[in-house]
Parts: sequence; structure tokens; C-alpha cells
Amino acid sequence: MILKGIRVLDFTQYLAGPTVTRLMAEMGAEIIKIERAPVGDPSRQLPAVKDGRSAYFVQQNLGKQSLCMDLAHDASDEVIKDLVAKVDVVVENFGPGVMEKRGWDYEAFKRINPKLLMASISAFGRNSPLSHKTGFDWIAQAFSGFMHMTGPADGSPHPVGVAVADVSAGVHAFSAIGYALFNRERTGEGQWMDISMIDCLFAMHEMNLQVPQVNPDFVPQRMGSHHPLICPCGVYKSPNGYISLLIVQGQWKNMCKAMGRPDLETDPRFAEAAGRAKHQSELIPQIEAWMGSWASDAALLEHLEAHRVPCGPVLSPMDALTHPYFKGRGAIRPVEDPFLGTLMLPGFPLRFSGQTDYSAKVAPLLGEHNRQVLSEVAGYDAARIVELTQRGLLVSGDR
Repeated sequence: MILKGIRVLDFTQYLAGPTVTRLMAEMGAEIIKIERAPVGDPSRQLPAVKDGRSAYFVQQNLGKQSLCMDLAHDASDEVIKDLVAKVDVVVENFGPGVMEKRGWDYEAFKRINPKLLMASISAFGRNSPLSHKTGFDWIAQAFSGFMHMTGPADGSPHPVGVAVADVSAGVHAFSAIGYALFNRERTGEGQWMDISMIDCLFAMHEMNLQVPQVNPDFVPQRMGSHHPLICPCGVYKSPNGYISLLIVQGQWKNMCKAMGRPDLETDPRFAEAAGRAKHQSELIPQIEAWMGSWASDAALLEHLEAHRVPCGPVLSPMDALTHPYFKGRGAIRPVEDPFLGTLMLPGFPLRFSGQTDYSAKVAPLLGEHNRQVLSEVAGYDAARIVELTQRGLLVSGDR
């Protein structure tokens, strides 16, 4: 395990922050998840909840330890600072000013642990003219221009149907921590990482910024099912559903051969990329008519792949449960939960030659590791832990 021996104090909740520490846990890091009493991470209440156990929470918190405390208790500050002294990384995604009000910002923690790495994830960033604003995934999608580019060409802006801002920010923070750990190995220095959900989405604009500056005729706008500058590039009706194609100039001849239409390759309207884009309203119906002549999507995809045409079926998330790719790749795996039973969840997305164990440990119960963390990490004796429990600092639950 690449991160074995790395200890993380995790103040995160919901999704963006838990994405970071879930990935780190899968790589062997010890994750101490600080949960706020009485209910812990609010995602413990998110659907679907069965017998008091949230499947959402389980997926995002596999392999973590739960330390649940009343953070308003006068003893919480001392406990947190004792733990900060013993960890390598702190991750948080609280709202604006929450950590600073408690004196738990990076500068305060750095005085306790000079080699500490700390990542803060927020919608608008901490060092930002809009750092005071609260934001969630769809707010970031809107503000970053992501939502402006999504939806029907003649319709209103649409959000992406998954939490792309949260997960993207989490993955960016995960990578930033990795490089910060590498830098600390070389220099011995800790540092703070300020990760903005909006920044992470904004960086995904591969052509919407520079192209209009070079070609003023191109206005970034919603394109719907087909790209305005590349054709074929879009979603095409198929016998059983939809198939996505993305064909650049080098593959155009392959598509023409697959269709049995050599005339299209030399047709003045379609021979070059610019012409195909200009005349796509004439080309798309011809492609869909040909695709519709096949008996099944499976036969059509096999034929396209035999001609090295870049293509893929539009799968629903639940299609992954039976698709051989996801099983063969380990991109979906069974996770055993003591309350929910077997859940088929996404696998660890990274592959390392030096890591062979990609099994997932169970998500924690609320406060399940109170005694273990305070004993093994903070160094408290049994009497101290009993005292803190009796004073109401430590809280636990059965889910």
C-alpha cells in the first residue's frame, strides 16, 4: 500500500472532502474521520437509508475510522490539537470561516505540527474575492460555465447528472496532497492547499476559452447531442438505444467503409472535417438510418469496432452491474456491509503495479473508533477516555 503509515485527520462531510480521504484510505492511509455529534456526517442521513444505515455514506467512507465528538464541548479543542500533533495530513471542507473561528486553520495547526499538510476544499476557494459565499455542486457547475455548456442546443442550461464538481475537487485535492507529500520528503516542509470546486471545473474547458479568442465566429454554447465543430461526434439513435461516436479526420475513411459508403469519403460536403461540421444536418440522418438497419446494438458495435471506428454504447449506471468490462476491470466490486448486506460499488479507479489489494474495508459506525483513536493516536489512558465519555464529549451510535 503506497500510503501505508500516512495518518490523516478528516474533518470532511458529504462528498468533495470524503472523496479525498476515501481514495487515500484505499491506498493504505489511516483515516481518522472527525464527526460532529449527535448525528455525525450529515450524509449518514442521505438516501437511501435502510435500517438506519445510509448507502450513500457507506460508499464515500469505506475504510475510515470514526471519532464522534461534541465539537462545542470545552474539551474538544484540546483533543483536536493533540491529534493534529500526531498526523501527517488534515483535510476539511467546512463552510466559510468554520475552521478559523475554532482556531483550527492551517496557521494555528502549523504551530503544533510544522510538517503538517492541510487541504481545504470549498466552492469559491479560501483566498478569493468570494470566499465568504457558501456553495455546493450545482452552484459550482453554474458559476464555472459548466452548466452553460450542458443541455439541449435550443433549451435551458442543465446540470450534469452526477456530482462532477464535488468529485473533481476531491480528486484534485487528492493529487495535490500526493505531490505535497512528495515535496515534504524532499524538503521537510508542510503546506496548505486551497482547492476550489469552481477552479477544478473551469480548468476542464478544453476549447471554450481559447477558440473564441482566435476565431470570434465560434461562440461557446450548448450543443445538445452533437458537436458543432466535429462530425460525426455525438449521440446517435441505434436499434436498442443510443451509441456515441467521435470520429476525427483519420478515422473518417474507416466509418465510410463500415457503412459501405465509399462515396461519402469523397463527397465534397463530407471529405474534410470542416465540411462535415457545416453539413452535419445532412450527414447525421444518413448515419442514423444506416445504424437503424442493424438488428441489435451488439452487432452494430462489433461491426464498428472491427473497422476501428471509435464508438461506445450509452450505458445506464445500472448497466455496469452486468457489463463484462466493469467486472473484468474491477471497476465495480462487491462490498459487504453489516447492515445493508452486499453492495455493488465502484472500484478503486487507480491501478499500481505495486498494489495488489483492492478490497474495500467496511464504513464505520458513528463513533466506532473513539477509544481506539484516543488511545493509539492521542495517547490517552483508559481513565482519561472514560472521563471524556462521561463528560459528554464522546458520542457513539449503532449505525
